[in-house]
Amino acid sequence: MNRDNSAQRRSKSFLLPVDDREFILSDEMRPLRFAMEYAKTEQALRKACICSTVVVFGSARAPSPEQLEVLRADPSINSDADKLKRLVRQAGYYERARAFATLVSLRGGALFSSQGCGENVIATGGGPGIMEAANRGATEAGAPSIGFNITLATEQQPNAYSTPELTFQFHYFAMRKMHLAMRANALAVFPGGFGTLDELFELLTLLQTRKAPALPVVLFGRDYWQRVIDFDEMVSEGAISQADRQLFEVVEEPEEAWQVLCQRGLTAHLPPTKRRHAAMCEDNAPGESPSPSIQAARPIEHLEKTKTCA
Repeated sequence: MNRDNSAQRRSKSFLLPVDDREFILSDEMRPLRFAMEYAKTEQALRKACICSTVVVFGSARAPSPEQLEVLRADPSINSDADKLKRLVRQAGYYERARAFATLVSLRGGALFSSQGCGENVIATGGGPGIMEAANRGATEAGAPSIGFNITLATEQQPNAYSTPELTFQFHYFAMRKMHLAMRANALAVFPGGFGTLDELFELLTLLQTRKAPALPVVLFGRDYWQRVIDFDEMVSEGAISQADRQLFEVVEEPEEAWQVLCQRGLTAHLPPTKRRHAAMCEDNAPGESPSPSIQAARPIEHLEKTKTCA
């Protein structure tokens, strides 16, 4: 006679690890959760053949033109001249971020992703404001764009413009920052708050300490950056060197930013067919057939840029 084993089958210890939510979310499994956040995003980016990015940071509070029109109709805002002026200024940055992302997507190689290697694909934090503007500009160019969202106490919703298959969500800020940095060919930073400054100085620190390969950085909005941070005074105080001060350039308009990025080393790289041929030559000895890795994105080491993907 078979004994009843229902108690054993109901036991949490009998669950497969993947089905045991309490186990997966335990403190002991934090290293594996951290690794999974890396692996899931990396797998999707390789599948989409995203070889390099142009990262755009900026305030989540900058209103779109449509939002600005709604705000103008609010008597409490319309009667506050200073607040209205600030919102108009922020909406201007929204439009510049949108135009910049369109320009980069059209000229930088993002449209080649479906042909084997997407270069200089717009990547943002995935949320509203400047992030939305940049994803929106890429979408209007017909290019893919990435949204690296983060779970917050005040829940962040992904904007409606990042490519759905390239819209990610992170629990760990550190892993999110790593993915923002590791494929970056360039960085564009618009006026913003704590989060924007945190991300800006994170990348500048990596460049200063040479933990990341050299890449061009532009800050949009001379008036804002001159009022908020006195970089020249930091040089005078010896807190940073004059060479550190040259890690970035302040600009106003999208075309100006593009020219600065190109002058500082941003390239659109080879056309897809030449890129595929170059990758095949690099990965295989003479006479060998292309390796399977040619058909997918190449492995990318931490904070190292990849120039070929197909």
